[in-house]
Amino acid sequence: MSDELGRVRQLWHLLEPLHAVLYYAPEAFEEASALGYAVDERWPSYFAWRAAPLGEASAGRVAETFYSFSPRMVDAYVPAIWSVASPDTVLAARRRAVDRTYRTLLGESVTAPETAETAVLLRRVAQAADTADRPLAAANAALPWPDEPHLALWHAATVLREHRGDGHLAALADAELDPAEALVSFAAIGAARPEVFASRRWSDEEWSQARERLAKRGLLAGDGTATEAGRALRAEVERRTDEAAAAPWRVLTDEERERLVELLGPLWVAAIGSGLLPSETTLGIGKV
Repeated sequence: MSDELGRVRQLWHLLEPLHAVLYYAPEAFEEASALGYAVDERWPSYFAWRAAPLGEASAGRVAETFYSFSPRMVDAYVPAIWSVASPDTVLAARRRAVDRTYRTLLGESVTAPETAETAVLLRRVAQAADTADRPLAAANAALPWPDEPHLALWHAATVLREHRGDGHLAALADAELDPAEALVSFAAIGAARPEVFASRRWSDEEWSQARERLAKRGLLAGDGTATEAGRALRAEVERRTDEAAAAPWRVLTDEERERLVELLGPLWVAAIGSGLLPSETTLGIGKV
């Protein structure tokens, strides 16, 4: 991996928790509950928060853009989430949820000059991102920019993580990995235990069938672990993902990228140290 792509992946690792706290924070569940969403599980609010920039997206559209979820799972929540609250209402509540979450997470640092500096740098990167053929990135990028630095920081982090995610789906398509195969192959290289991927609700039969298809391609061994070819294919997927995510970061100088890493460190520690995020996720953070 080149130094540039290594930095791109490092920045993703630092930014992802700053985006993802929304899906786990008590403040976000309170806002979701106030809208009328069930909060005994995280999925109703997750699908609402993440899909709202797309408008009243259909189940098919959400399954296509989120990719890794079983279509049956998506059908269980979409389009029902729009009968609870409109996308515009959800987006307003999302902003309140992020505001409250970050104020709890960062404390007095929420108004610190370093937070504002981070937001300025990230906004430059996010606004440099080409969102053509990247639906989730484009939908978020089209939203108004918040004035408050901590909200602008989250918004920029979200545009960039969805920009990377959209590029990742293109890399998976190039590798001819369908949604279930993408998860099975990722588990096979040790990105997370198969039990973690069960959250996407593919049936045991569908998981087994995906394993069989990958085994026929020589990508999986009999015990479900990746073969050398399987590891090589996943490495190529990650390399292409990094390459597709790299362009916007070039708007910063080397010194500015180093400064951003320095600024993001304490924010990452706050997010990880909050205890809100699971220690093992389907994204393979820290393992790829």
